[in-house]
Amino acid sequence: MNPTQRVVIIGAGIVGTNVADELLLRGWTDITVVEQGPLHMPGGSTSHAPGLVFQTSPSKTMTRLASYTVEKLLSIEKDGQSCFNQVGGLEIATTPARVEELKRRHGFASSWGIESRLLNTQECLQLYPHLDRNVVLGGFYIPSDGLALAARATQLLIERTSKAGVRYIGETPVTAIEQKDSRVTGVTTPRGTIPADIVISCAGFWGVELGAMVGVSIPLLPLAHQYAKTAAVPKLAGREVNKRINGMNATLPILRHQDQDLYYREHGEQYGIGFYGHRPMPVVAESLGLTPKHVDEKNMPSRLEFTKEDFEPAWNESQKLLPALRDTTIEDGFNGIFSFTPDGGPIVGQAPNLDGFWVAEAVWVTHSAGVARALAEVLTTGQSQVDIGECELSRFEDVQLSRAYINETSAQNFVEIYDIIHPSQPKESPRNLRVSPFYSRQKDQGAFFLELAGWERPFWYEGNRSLLNSLPSEWKPIERDPWSAKFHSPIVAVEAWKTRSAVAMYDMTSFHRFEVSGPGALDLLLRLTTADVNTKSGVISYALLLNNHGGIRSDLFISRLDKDLFQVGANTATDLAYISREARQQEKWVQVRDITGSTCCIGLWGPRSRDVITTISPDDFSNKSFPYLGVRNITINGIPVTALRKSYVGELGWELQTSAECGGRLWDSIWSAGKNHGIIAAGRGAFNALRLEKGYRTYGLDMNSEHNPYEAGVANAVRASKWEDYIGKTALERLVKQTPTRLLRCLTVNDGRSMVLGKEPVFYNQKAVGYVTTAAFGYTVRKPVAYAWLPSTVALGQIVEIEYFGRRIKATVANDPLYDPDSRRLLDDKPFVDQTLQKEPKPRL
Repeated sequence: MNPTQRVVIIGAGIVGTNVADELLLRGWTDITVVEQGPLHMPGGSTSHAPGLVFQTSPSKTMTRLASYTVEKLLSIEKDGQSCFNQVGGLEIATTPARVEELKRRHGFASSWGIESRLLNTQECLQLYPHLDRNVVLGGFYIPSDGLALAARATQLLIERTSKAGVRYIGETPVTAIEQKDSRVTGVTTPRGTIPADIVISCAGFWGVELGAMVGVSIPLLPLAHQYAKTAAVPKLAGREVNKRINGMNATLPILRHQDQDLYYREHGEQYGIGFYGHRPMPVVAESLGLTPKHVDEKNMPSRLEFTKEDFEPAWNESQKLLPALRDTTIEDGFNGIFSFTPDGGPIVGQAPNLDGFWVAEAVWVTHSAGVARALAEVLTTGQSQVDIGECELSRFEDVQLSRAYINETSAQNFVEIYDIIHPSQPKESPRNLRVSPFYSRQKDQGAFFLELAGWERPFWYEGNRSLLNSLPSEWKPIERDPWSAKFHSPIVAVEAWKTRSAVAMYDMTSFHRFEVSGPGALDLLLRLTTADVNTKSGVISYALLLNNHGGIRSDLFISRLDKDLFQVGANTATDLAYISREARQQEKWVQVRDITGSTCCIGLWGPRSRDVITTISPDDFSNKSFPYLGVRNITINGIPVTALRKSYVGELGWELQTSAECGGRLWDSIWSAGKNHGIIAAGRGAFNALRLEKGYRTYGLDMNSEHNPYEAGVANAVRASKWEDYIGKTALERLVKQTPTRLLRCLTVNDGRSMVLGKEPVFYNQKAVGYVTTAAFGYTVRKPVAYAWLPSTVALGQIVEIEYFGRRIKATVANDPLYDPDSRRLLDDKPFVDQTLQKEPKPRL
């Protein structure tokens, strides 16, 4: 964007002031920050935040955002003192389950490049002498964690950005956000309207009200969280540390006792105790009224009255863990307001329906500077060096933006914040928000459902359990460890076997489908994607959405249905927001419409799929008439169907789409016709295993905006013959001449049975060099398969080690795809069937 853009930031907390600073660092100068409270202490979450920064997360994005926050806070200093006290962070285990969880967290740290180590009980006590040795079983230590002085950092940022020309207006509430032609034009306050080309809401839990001003649902829930300070603790008395100033009065590591939803920090001779184990206490920000002119440490809108009865369990457990607390009392406490979201992530990005309105909300101190830098990079260069797709405001589906959904799921996220959560664990409530027309049939066959974005998705069918008795010996499932066995069934092996040897039905309804139509449709898709979609009608193109730097925004399947009509198979609601926004910029009219909910889809795949479909459709399904990556309008038992010849599992077959009201009849027709061919219903468990064997990447897991097509192994989506310019083309012309320094590699586990699930670190020559993206047991190749980002210097055939709960598992770097590398089973008129599956396929090394 043009650096002369007029920017108005709403909120002068740790996020808003960092955004102003990061924009300044990138050359933007026309910046105004509006704050409803006094600038010396705005009174939001920043003003009372206890400041504990634990960097390690299951999310690479969140870890990297936290790491930059530490780096930035260390650099903000005055009188030789920074705004970060790097005392380290210690997480302790008091249960065997937590001991194992800490091993997993140590793996995350190794994956994301954070120095850490696991400790035994004695080592925990050496680091933190106040612990009860009879309670602690072990620990996880991160030397670079510590205490952020958020309020002080905010004041220093205001001071230095003001000197550089940023205008700050305190004690000024925003009463309206002006807009024209779906674009912001200014911010209205009691003092008048401030013209703006870009408005950035950094208002924290007040962001819900600001979003409502422009019809944007901000999916966060303000919740009160208990924090208490003890009276002086005798064992902390008289130490030199108490003479330090500005809150740096701590030497012990920050401490987490997640088994009891507690965390701790020092305040000189006192202890600070934070507690998540109480009941959720939702707050409506609007009910707090305007921030008063007088705000101090004890009186601010975000600091509510302490409810002692809720804190009693926390105090009892704290005295058990830290016997030194038995000699003191609780001196002070409050219920401080923080923002929680349905999935626990921050909310960052541009509003789908209003150009120029950006948000950075539900951002805690831990990630504040990291989020600010990412947002500033997107605004100034179009790309953040840290992929923030999982933080995008537009990631939420419409059904997830109702206030009822936001309130329930955000409150549940508060309850579970320190729980041990399996990566496949679904929400318990709300459920059955979105079901396909096949749902009743699936329940009749014993489907086991997991939830994603409100959709109920079958992962396997108990109705196939009896087929375990018929499973050939070479397809028998391995015995899994307890963690990888959660949310998994040996039935998945049956469903993979039947897909490879006969035919199976997969529910593909939840995959996003958009319709792009109108005289500008072709121009839009040519401009946005890497594929040459200017084909004849009836052709499917695999394409990428890129940013200007060649990073992958998403991957798509684009089907040309008519001259000015395309169907786009996409990944997320963010894709819809992006394509729709770009469509609004075009001169030629184009309509972008989400048709996912009004349609349904069955993936019919397997070597006998043609035998099934030809018995219920009069259309020609031969290679000559219906080649691979073709799309046709057909009928099945009188039902109008859009048939797409493509496959996620590497077998002959079609995706069969129809309108939702015809879904039940479509399922029944295929099911009845397939009985003579051994048809089964199969779930996502088999789907994921088969796609990995075939080497198909998944956007958001295997690749994102941090990766380019040549690194990620999807260069086949870049058509050299495409002469039109498109977003990212200039960057690709440069990147194609460079040798990648990293590659997405296929790994096969050497012992043939040790499972991993994703995000584990990969070691080469005893050094952590990469991480696993996705993994599954490959039933066809009869060994676990994983994909991992590795340095390009790790060659094919090399042995690496994957660390899984502290255990090193040897794996081999293999060429991919492991299965059917020549795609004969996808392309041949008469795919070879059973005989090839009776012999072990040889991986290409």
